[in-house]
Amino acid sequence: MSPQTGAKPRPTQGDVAERAHVSQATVSYVLSNSPTVTVPDETRERVLAAARDLGYVPNHAARTLRTRRTMTIASIIPDITNPYYPWLERGIQDVANSYGYELIVYNTDGDRAREQAALRSVRRGHVDGMIMTPFHVEPTDLEPLVESGIQVVMLSQRFAELNPMGIDTLGISNKLAGLTAVNHLLDLGHTRIAMVAGVEGTPPRELRVAGYREALAQHHVPVEEQLIRAGEFSEIGGYEATRELLLLTPRPTAIFAANDLMAIGAMQALREANLSIPDDVALVGFDNIPASLLVHPSLTTVDQKPFPLGREAATILIERLQGERSGPATHSVTTFELIIRDST
Repeated sequence: MSPQTGAKPRPTQGDVAERAHVSQATVSYVLSNSPTVTVPDETRERVLAAARDLGYVPNHAARTLRTRRTMTIASIIPDITNPYYPWLERGIQDVANSYGYELIVYNTDGDRAREQAALRSVRRGHVDGMIMTPFHVEPTDLEPLVESGIQVVMLSQRFAELNPMGIDTLGISNKLAGLTAVNHLLDLGHTRIAMVAGVEGTPPRELRVAGYREALAQHHVPVEEQLIRAGEFSEIGGYEATRELLLLTPRPTAIFAANDLMAIGAMQALREANLSIPDDVALVGFDNIPASLLVHPSLTTVDQKPFPLGREAATILIERLQGERSGPATHSVTTFELIIRDST
């Protein structure tokens, strides 16, 4: 006997229409959250109540074949273990859910091969649009996606200058944020300021290092290349880079770390060296992850506001997909804030 024998038939849109006393077209408009057809609130609530009562579940496969839309978007990020990114994803998901879209998250570990693999998956038609925080992606890598009709939003100011394809971009000015962080240390009287800079060649590192260099230049402080140390964007990366810096004579009196995880690793290295923060070495991080307030001393850091950034990125993407936003690409510079705490 077939395992399906005796199974209760799956409710259809026709069943929902019959219970709600509306047309099947109206049910389709309500359940797809159509941007082009206005359904009275009372009718909409009646349709949604009928769908709940019947346990109706949309057939996404059928809808995809019919509309060529998957009602799914992707977000590609470099490190899901960094507490910054879950807040970004929360903002994206809140907006996606409000429009009836599902969200797929790709984690790349900041690796170019994994970034390329994620882009290939997106291009194969699994999603309607994509939001990406790029580490090694070039504008030319995105051309196949754009040409195939996939909507793209990049969380990188670098793409505002380089892409000719009409891709929306948004994010803080990493260079200005780096300059602001280092100016804070300079204003406190530090002149021997080191930077735990992150992975070479990645936009966060290069732009924040550019801000570091500009702040020193504005204060007529020579840049010493030995004070700029590469490392993974992680606690161990910050720990190892700081241990190297402490071998210098004279050692730095302040450190600017390219993210909070690196700053927390730097704290451990400073404690092991019996150095006091901020009396012996002041420390500034970047991202304002929750742990930055919980460590001792609490960490001075740059807050780039990931939750509203995610919401704004998703809003731009889905409004493009829904036809609610048209015209040329937008390149938005979002706000950041230097949060001054006990580490400086």
